Amino acid sequence: MIKSIFKQKPVEEDLDDNQPPTQMIDVGRLPAERAVEQLIAHAVELGASDLFFNAAEQHTAVRVRHLGIVRPIAIVTPEEGKRMVAHIRNTSGADTHDKRRPTDGRWIFKPEAEDGVDLRINFLPTLYGDDVAIRLLVRNHDLIQLEQLGMEKSQIAAYRQMIESPSGLILITGPTGSGKTATLYASLLHLHDGKKKINTIEDPVEYGIDGIHQSQINTAIDLSFAEVLRAIMRQNPDIIMIGEIRDEETAKIAVRAANSGMLVLATLHAPDAAMAVQSMRAFGVPNHFLATCLRGVVSQRLVRTLDPKTRMQFDLSDAPHTFDEVREFLEPGDGHVLYAPGPAAQNQFTGYSGRLGVFEVMSVNRSLRQLISEGKPSEAIRDQARSDKMLQFRQAALLKVARGLTSTEELFRVIPTEQLLLDE
Repeated sequence: MIKSIFKQKPVEEDLDDNQPPTQMIDVGRLPAERAVEQLIAHAVELGASDLFFNAAEQHTAVRVRHLGIVRPIAIVTPEEGKRMVAHIRNTSGADTHDKRRPTDGRWIFKPEAEDGVDLRINFLPTLYGDDVAIRLLVRNHDLIQLEQLGMEKSQIAAYRQMIESPSGLILITGPTGSGKTATLYASLLHLHDGKKKINTIEDPVEYGIDGIHQSQINTAIDLSFAEVLRAIMRQNPDIIMIGEIRDEETAKIAVRAANSGMLVLATLHAPDAAMAVQSMRAFGVPNHFLATCLRGVVSQRLVRTLDPKTRMQFDLSDAPHTFDEVREFLEPGDGHVLYAPGPAAQNQFTGYSGRLGVFEVMSVNRSLRQLISEGKPSEAIRDQARSDKMLQFRQAALLKVARGLTSTEELFRVIPTEQLLLDE
């Protein structure tokens, strides 16, 4: 058995213990327009990714998703909540006639400002009124580079080799909110040298990139990923980015495009790199065609990074072998202490200051291609990838802990325990 901190029973993390109370703001007495404006501005200032209005019988709760955690910022009466939601509905151009159906809207908040915010809004009818989910996309936001995603040096090298292939299929997998879109955009920036024609299909287009041809699906008129993908193939692109493979038709067209000489990057829901092959099979993609075009799979999760100013450290003198499994990847001096979140700064939610990816990068070589072509199960594919020295989730996670970037509690919160406890 591998001796590592992941052999211990995970600590149950109470995200509110030893943390300062969430900063609540009072907007109940303000006009609906002013109240909504303050709530959006507050969410943007926090660096939140989402803002939620949730209707209940006796109140409406306003929450934000900050560093992947949902926390309350305001509580208002049901009547005040309804007025705010009505203002958001009217301003975002959503359907105001039939409120019985889910609907979408869009609102550019402070369009005159250089850092205006693009709000992508969804309304969902519930028992006590509309629930509203607002995605906050800061305009002119600096897109992340490949080196900033959180991949290890060996993983970046392997991934660059994948995306610099002239053709083939590359899959980015992980659950919702795991940073797949950031990886796709970083990949496009790396490939965008002005010498290749790049088309994207997104839902929605989150950030515009000059020189890249970006298309958005529209379910209201039955404009699906598959339909836009068929049209894009007639545009003769060199590179296609597909926001998500959701159905059999899109999967098969993507494989056909990759086998016909285009480089295709797409996201897919799968628990790890090896299981992505099974997910594509479930969409009816023949093993032979998948094996010939698949260049690699990236599986990822986002973990919160410790605030370097407040993190606490614990000496590992009594457990010197804790990081032996990944010692070869560490710099001298790393791996001798264990870090945990310390006291949070005033008006901050936690002892964490940002987020970073933890990755598995599986390059498809001749051995893996043979297993995929023969229809071997994901367990055999995973075992072969390990034999080929793929850095597993457990090892990549250990490295983040050893370098003091995150805590063990955060890893157990985000990464499935069975992936941390796998034996060699």
